Amino acid sequence: MLTRDLMYQAILDRDVSYEGSFIVAVKTTGIFCRPTCTARKPKKENVEFFKTTQEALDRGYRPCKVCKPLEMLNETPDCIKEILREINDNPANKFTDLDLIARGIEPSKIRRWFLKNHGITFHAYQRTLRINSAFKKIQNGATVTATASDIGYESLSGFNDSFKSILGVSPSNSKNKQVIDFTRLETPLGTMCACAVDRGICLLEFTDLPTLETQFKSLSKFLDGTIMQGTNKHFDLLVSQLDEYFAGKRQEFSVPLFAPGTEFQQAVWQELQNIPYGATRSYQQQAIAMKHPAAVRAVANANSQNRICILIPCHRVIGTDGTLTGYAGGLWRKKWLLDLEAANR
Repeated sequence: MLTRDLMYQAILDRDVSYEGSFIVAVKTTGIFCRPTCTARKPKKENVEFFKTTQEALDRGYRPCKVCKPLEMLNETPDCIKEILREINDNPANKFTDLDLIARGIEPSKIRRWFLKNHGITFHAYQRTLRINSAFKKIQNGATVTATASDIGYESLSGFNDSFKSILGVSPSNSKNKQVIDFTRLETPLGTMCACAVDRGICLLEFTDLPTLETQFKSLSKFLDGTIMQGTNKHFDLLVSQLDEYFAGKRQEFSVPLFAPGTEFQQAVWQELQNIPYGATRSYQQQAIAMKHPAAVRAVANANSQNRICILIPCHRVIGTDGTLTGYAGGLWRKKWLLDLEAANR
């Protein structure tokens, strides 16, 4: 139960696990915030809590300019979205600091955003995208010289050095190399990241997942590949179907999936996909359905190793007593997903 005391303590702690669970409104200022807002905390007697932002708006409160509760959690700023669209459409585009300033964007701001959300600078991001594009051209039969020119390199030696620094091999020796494409996407539950190869989507997780780096390393090891920012033929369909799902208009996904793992893990993940939309199962029921009734702990562990959330719906597995347990993306997200499906089944 979300008691008043519990919610007030959550805003004092700026506890991210409560994001999406409630909105806090301040009577003395007339604004409403996320639980994690960094603004100065009001006195307990000066706040009231709402389940949704719409409820706060209906009561006459206005959104906080610090935490921006009307925006998607961790949403990419519009100015950066436009730049991302341009360089994804044409990786040969090169944005310099002067180009950014001409658009009214402070270079240090975009640099901090990329370091926070991608772990690399904006210029390193652009270079990675160009090399990924070059890799695919070479895989499809283009010459190294023509590829270097197509993606904007004036020096062949400079292209070779960049290619090798990112992929570990020279362009001419990259035929047997595997690249795993990576992208970010916005959802009502926060920013997600997706990875894909030719066979399908191989990772879909929230960007604030504590074990995300471990997931990346595990995926790279299984596929013997390098994860790189880039486009993929499956990403557009993934975004489209996720949008429909979050709008309550899609109950099944047809975007191809590729989930490498042990034989047992793959059996567990397949059984997850057999749980109907809007339904739930306990770990015990999942183990029985797999004809491994004594393997409840092993099933739960395999569920936790699922790299493709929502599409492989581990959020539909709950405790035997009906409690919400074991969701790496946060129990508030698990509840949100289950409530969505319950309302639209």
